Amino acid sequence: MPGESVLIVDDNAMNLKLARVLLTTEGYEVRVATDAEEAVTILSEFHPRLILMDIQLPGMDGLELMRRLKSDASHRKVIILAMTAYAMKGDEEKARAAGADGYITKPIDTRALPEILAHYLATSKDESDA
Repeated sequence: MPGESVLIVDDNAMNLKLARVLLTTEGYEVRVATDAEEAVTILSEFHPRLILMDIQLPGMDGLELMRRLKSDASHRKVIILAMTAYAMKGDEEKARAAGADGYITKPIDTRALPEILAHYLATSKDESDA
């Protein structure tokens, strides 16, 4: 949904650039962070509707950051989509237990990603209108 704000948290520069360019081209307002601490700093002044969160991050991992964000009233309603390149049995369940609203495996499907985000944003908007 063009015009929506998105934060991408990923320590892989190539993935970060690919997702940023793809979503910016689709009309999203995009900010990026390379680790959880940088994401927390950005979130103090940027309030995205959706966060694409890598699970494997240096320092605090994505699962811990998700738990912290979902336990904070000011970030609880942000849609978080967990991303991982190391999809193992049980990873999706762990991500959802930590607060992820959805789960995406890498490499990112560049054709599907904008549609996936639009789906979650539209679904979230429908629920808030109810």
